[in-house]
Parts: sequence; C-alpha cells; structure tokens
Amino acid sequence: MKKINLLVLIIIGTMCFIQVQSQSKILSISKQKLKDKIAGGWAGKMIGVTYGAPTEFRYQQKINNDSIKWTPADIKGSVWQDDIYVQLTFMMAMDKYGMDAPAVKYQEMLAKAGYHLWCANMQARKNYFDGIYPPMSGNPEYNFRADDIDFQIEADYIGFMNPGMIQNIINESDKIGHIMNYGDGVYGGIFLSALYSAAFFENDINKIIETGLSSIPAESDYARIVRDVIKLHRYYPNDWQAAWKELDAKWGDVDISGAGSPFNIDAKLNGAFIVMGLLYGEGDDYKTLEITTRCGADSDCNPSNAMAVIGVIKGFAKLPVEMRKGVQAVGDSVFINTTYSFNTAVESTYNYALKLILQNGGKIKGNTISWPIQVYKPASFENSFPEVVFDTKASIFEKEKWKFRGNWNMFKVKSWDGKKETEQSMFSNTKGDELEFEFNGTGISLMGNWVKDGGKADIYLDGKFHRSIDTYYNYSQQEHRNVSLWHVFQLNPGKHTIKLVVKGDKNIESLNTNVYITEAIIYKNEPKKSDVYKFSFEK
Repeated sequence: MKKINLLVLIIIGTMCFIQVQSQSKILSISKQKLKDKIAGGWAGKMIGVTYGAPTEFRYQQKINNDSIKWTPADIKGSVWQDDIYVQLTFMMAMDKYGMDAPAVKYQEMLAKAGYHLWCANMQARKNYFDGIYPPMSGNPEYNFRADDIDFQIEADYIGFMNPGMIQNIINESDKIGHIMNYGDGVYGGIFLSALYSAAFFENDINKIIETGLSSIPAESDYARIVRDVIKLHRYYPNDWQAAWKELDAKWGDVDISGAGSPFNIDAKLNGAFIVMGLLYGEGDDYKTLEITTRCGADSDCNPSNAMAVIGVIKGFAKLPVEMRKGVQAVGDSVFINTTYSFNTAVESTYNYALKLILQNGGKIKGNTISWPIQVYKPASFENSFPEVVFDTKASIFEKEKWKFRGNWNMFKVKSWDGKKETEQSMFSNTKGDELEFEFNGTGISLMGNWVKDGGKADIYLDGKFHRSIDTYYNYSQQEHRNVSLWHVFQLNPGKHTIKLVVKGDKNIESLNTNVYITEAIIYKNEPKKSDVYKFSFEK
C-alpha cells in the first residue's frame, strides 16, 4: 500500500511539475514585431478578400480552374468589404463599452449598424429586435443559420489581439460567437483566431494548424473535417485538386441552411478550404491565395482568412513589396460603416493586445514584451444539428400538398427590367386565415419573406401551439425573401402537421400584416454522409 501511495505521490508531483513548467513558460516579443505581425494580419485580410471577391459563390461544389485576375491596386476594394467592417463594429463596441462589455452590447451594435447583413448575422439582428439575446440569439432553436460562416469571417480581431493567449480567445469567442452562431459556427472563429495566435510565434503551418485543432472539441465536425484535410494532404501531397474532390465527396452536402442546393455557407467546409490553401500553399503568398480561392464556395472570405495567417507569420514588413504598397495606398482610407482605417485598426489592435498581455501577467521592459503562456482547455462541445440531413422540399405552389383556409393570394416579383413577373410566394393578411402542411420526417423549416409589410402569425405543431413569429424586417432598408420563418428539429420520426394562423397583427413599424410563405424544407435523422464515407485510399 505504501508503495502504491508513493507511486501516486510521484505521479501527482510530476503532473504538478509539468503544469508549473507549462504555466511558467514565457513568451516574449518586441513592440515593433508585435505591431508588425498585427499589421500583417489586417493586411492579409485586405489582400485576400479582394483577391477572391470576383469569384464569391460562383463556384459551388466545383473547382475554379478559370483565370484569376488580380492586381495590388484592387486592394482599395477592401474598404467596402463586410469581412472587415463587421468585425470592426465589434472593436467599436469595445471602444464604446469596454472589453468586458456584455454580449448584448455587441449584438446591439451589430443590429443597429447601418449596413446590410446576411445569414447568421441577419438572424442575430432579427433576434435582437424580436427580444432574443445572446447566447440564445445564436442557438439553433432560434437561429436556422447557426453553423454558417459568419463568426468565422469576423473573429480575426480576437486572434490578432491575443498572441499566444488561446484561453482568452476561447473565452471571448464564447461570448461574441454565440451572438450569431453555435457549435461548428462558433468553432470556426475559435479555430481561425487560434491559428493567428500561434502564428505570432510559429512558422510551421502544420504546427499552427495543430494548435488551432487543440482549441476546439476533438469530437466536433469542424475538428473532423480539418483532420480529414490533413489526411488528404499526406496522401496527395502534390495534388490539391485530387484532395478537394475526395473532401467534397464526403463533406460537400453538410450545409443545413443551404439544404437541397450546391450553395454552401457552412463554416466547417469553408474552414477546410482555408486549411487546404494553407497546407498546399506551403507558406507562399500567391500560392496560398490561389489555391484557397480555387476551392470555391465563399471564395473571398476563405483566402482572406488564409492570407491573414500568412500575414501574421511573416509580418507586414516581409509581405511582397507590391502587396505592401497596395495596402499602404489606402492605409488611411476609412472602412465603410466604421471609424477605422487600416492604420488606426492596427494601432488599436496593438493597444488592446498590450492591455490583454498585461492582464495575463505580462510585463513591458524597454522594447520587450513578455508574458506567461496560457494553459487552456478546448471549447465545450456543442452540436447544432446532430444527425440532421436534408430530405425534400415542397413549394407553396404545389397546391396539393398544402391546405389553405381563407383569403390567400399569389405574390409576384418583377424582373430587374420590369418586363417579367415571377410567382414568388402565397400571402395573407387576414386574421384567422390558416395554412396547413403535413410531412414525414424529423424536422422542418417553413420558408417565407421578411419584409417591410410583414405581419405576425402563430405556429402550431401537431395540434399544439409552438411559437408566434413576426415576419417584419426593414432594418437598414433591407428585406429578405425565402428565409426561414420558423423551424424545428429532433422530432420523433413519422408524420407531423404544422399549421400557420395569420394573426392580423403587426410590428408597429410594419406597413401591413402580410405573411408570405414560399416553401417547406423537410429533414430526417440518420447518419450523415460524413459519418460513414470512406476516402478511396481507406476502402
């Protein structure tokens, strides 16, 4: 017994020693180098987003083998890019309310910003005005777009201001990421920020990616797809297109919000393309940009993230001279919808980094900044849509599948030249009018329009009241058509019935009480293709 106790003490002592050693490891960097790497990250965002902008969403589930035309002069277009101005809104929230401000203040800044939003950010804005706040504003119960790319493309600032401080990144991402995302949607922002954090001190792309993986749950689909890219790179070290085709065969249909179409805004698939560009780009600026862009899908956001990693690794001073000149030419130009330019964003990020380093026990001595490396745990595991797969769609114009009661009318939209009208939806504004739909599955999204004359309705599921919805949307003079008005998942397999009842009521800002319906998307529960598919070399 004494021997066993002694052994236990030795093991515990060793573990404590390792932990103390880990906690006492010191990171250090010069002030100039820290700022230069932050500048490299912001410059990489500007370069990458303009490099891929002309091809954004033009290549869905296919490789872009067309010519890519880009010159450093194109970098001027970055001042109009949402990849940059949305996250600068969050930095403006920090400036106004402080770094420790609650998530709802960041959501408020996003919701009241004067620019258009899409996907998960759009839903976060709608949720704010509907009284749904973080973390529920990003929760899949209230956000059909929970796994979308939004936080992934606007979390860069978190990584830029947290060099070597990954626990800070996880904590801040938990707060900000759940404004608009959940699960893999949040992990995208954590993973990318951790790449930047590691890139301040590491040049090896593989090691940087491993650090990113260590920040998110190993069992998450996001971690699984990144590990698949690493596996494919090892098997096809000189053929990224062969690797892309295998990856697409396994993961190409993972997008829940884009179900039934090749359109893919899913964070993890686009994140996989970033990793593919980094691995096959081998640290080369132009090669990384080209491969990441040619992977398709959200092909301006992805090279923007990939090039930002390269920018942090190299620092601004070691980027190609023509890229540096292109950024410097617009260095004082203010990004639209913000108070920031490239130069002031770099300065502000640097100052926030210093504050965070000092809060982490850091010290500044002369030109040298030093602080203890953080011990961290991966983010907690979340799964937005476990075993949810697309089954079928039913258009509102397949009248035999729907039961209409009351005064429902067809809504048509005109072509851009006004010469043609297309049937878009069915609508009613009369209190008590009903719409009923029966389906066989475990989940459904009722699609329709968020518009300036949208009204309210009650939704019943299998005869029981489920939730009221408000279809009004006219924020920043923007409307949205064919979006998810209401959804539910994880039902028992079998037949279910939903009923929508028009309330004849509206938001005080709305012009009418119209409720527009376009289609229903039906889902079923079964193992996803990514759970069972084997690559050709594994069979």
